[in-house]
Amino acid sequence: MHEMYAVVSDVSNYYKFVPYVKKSLVHSQRNGGFKADLIVGFPPLSERYTSNVSLSAPNLVKSVCNDGRLFNFLLNDWRFSPGLKDIPQSCVVDFKVAFEFKSRIHSNIANIFFDLICDQMEHAFVAEAKRRYGPPSIKSHILSWRRS
Repeated sequence: MHEMYAVVSDVSNYYKFVPYVKKSLVHSQRNGGFKADLIVGFPPLSERYTSNVSLSAPNLVKSVCNDGRLFNFLLNDWRFSPGLKDIPQSCVVDFKVAFEFKSRIHSNIANIFFDLICDQMEHAFVAEAKRRYGPPSIKSHILSWRRS
């Protein structure tokens, strides 16, 4: 649980392992969180936005963007809880994302590629945890998935 929390909360290094993140800069650190500027996209599209990130170690990483340029809103909510009792390094990760783009073009692209992007993001975080901490204690499983 602590390891996955550490990977997800390491926003300043997202550009190194999260697909489509070209730059990630953490600033305005405060007790319980920080602001982060991210540049995301794939050629020829590239956009910048600012997120307010709230942290509650080792259980929660929440990111909210409502800076108005790219998104009407963007919410990423990561919650971590203990996994199997007999495998102490296991955990349950509950990830929720909600967003609305300002641009119809961005919305259409996101709708087409949403499932693919989610799969790539999940793989990126698991692969980064493996790179940092070694192989997982158990194979990852998706317990439930819902697109609304």
